[in-house]
Amino acid sequence: MTSAPSLAAATDAQVRADDRGHVFHSWSAQALIDPLPVAGGEGASFWDHQGNAYLDFSSQLVNLNLGHQHPDLVAAIQQQAGRLATIQPSMANDVRGVLAREIAGVAPAGMNKVFFTNGGADANENAVRMARIVTGKRKVLAMYRSYHGNTSTAITLTGDPRRWPNEPADGSVAHFFGPYAYRSPFHSTSPEQESARALEHLEQTIILEGASTIGAIIIETVVGTNGVLVPPPGYLPGVRALCDKYGIVFIADEVMVGFGRIGEWFAFQAFDVVPDLITFAKGVNSGYVPLGGVVISDAIAAHFDTVAFPGGLTYSGHPLACAAGVATFEVFRRDGILERVRDLGERVVGPRLAAMAERHPAVGEVRGRGLFWGIELVADRETREPLVPFNAAGADAAPMAAVAAACKKAGLWPFTHFNRMHVAPPLVISEDDLVRGLDIIDRALDVADEYTTAADTAGRR
Repeated sequence: MTSAPSLAAATDAQVRADDRGHVFHSWSAQALIDPLPVAGGEGASFWDHQGNAYLDFSSQLVNLNLGHQHPDLVAAIQQQAGRLATIQPSMANDVRGVLAREIAGVAPAGMNKVFFTNGGADANENAVRMARIVTGKRKVLAMYRSYHGNTSTAITLTGDPRRWPNEPADGSVAHFFGPYAYRSPFHSTSPEQESARALEHLEQTIILEGASTIGAIIIETVVGTNGVLVPPPGYLPGVRALCDKYGIVFIADEVMVGFGRIGEWFAFQAFDVVPDLITFAKGVNSGYVPLGGVVISDAIAAHFDTVAFPGGLTYSGHPLACAAGVATFEVFRRDGILERVRDLGERVVGPRLAAMAERHPAVGEVRGRGLFWGIELVADRETREPLVPFNAAGADAAPMAAVAAACKKAGLWPFTHFNRMHVAPPLVISEDDLVRGLDIIDRALDVADEYTTAADTAGRR
């Protein structure tokens, strides 16, 4: 493991004591976790108080697009704090207006207004609220394999198991199956067939749920935590067509994949479709200060010209957050971030993961674009049995825990979810570090191989 500047062990002990004594962590059984005390970070790496450094191959929570301690973002926050640290959202503010103009400038034509929020969950909450008010219809459709946030409507929209203990919340949500060619719920044999059958299923869901009751459909453009599922050809334009046919608002959840993650300002721009509402957060300023928002079509925005929008947040469009957002646009343009992401994805990551899939019996499929990829791990390639069960915990999750531990031991912090490992490093990662990280994953997959039927046959399991 590489090392960073060493700090006293006593500091580590104090951080651990304060955390364990007083911090209540999200999504966790408090007595069963042992959070890593982090001392600092720079670029694509961070380090603990013992001086152990890790390549950040999850960009924290797939939000740190410009990496740790980017000097331009830090300077923008410092300068803004020196002249105006905060101002309420009902007042006009220069940096807030500039960022809104920049965002509208990279959105499709006819989307000129931005409502700022504190993050992705409340962006989705407010987008749904807008759709319900404008259409007069309350129901919203969302995919089973999805995550949209942890506020009441957002967690109900979420399809993954984090929704279960939070029910009931918003009773006007229904779920449907999205395309997932590797594990097709439609028994498809090609991406085109998967797209067509998924659209047929969605239309039947609309009909059976009642088109007259459905105000919106919300879709992660590329499904994030739940699989890095890239939409097959024609799927998103097909969703657009169904929304137009039945008078439904199309919400594109770009919280995880917006702002360069797949090499586009917004990921839907790679799939020949234009939504009615765009939700964003994370990469807009790399999470340096909490910020999210909704980009609104002119038609929907016009509804609220003389009708008050019934929503708002104290910190909407916070100047410190917006300053980091404006700096993000400057860095993206100056450093050619979008072009760089596309190049690294096509030239480095894609070919290297394909080679891993050939070599490792535990790899069922690799998929992704830009610097956002999923490695689906299986116990048996023929049956496609997942390496660990859906929503595995405890002993059932041991194989994935062993793979993650191998990565960490070698100096890489991975993103794992169920039977998948995701590749999502900061967009500013050097090519050398990117290759080094992929080398670590390649070696860690040897551990996954030991849990496959191939290893069992060879007597190594």
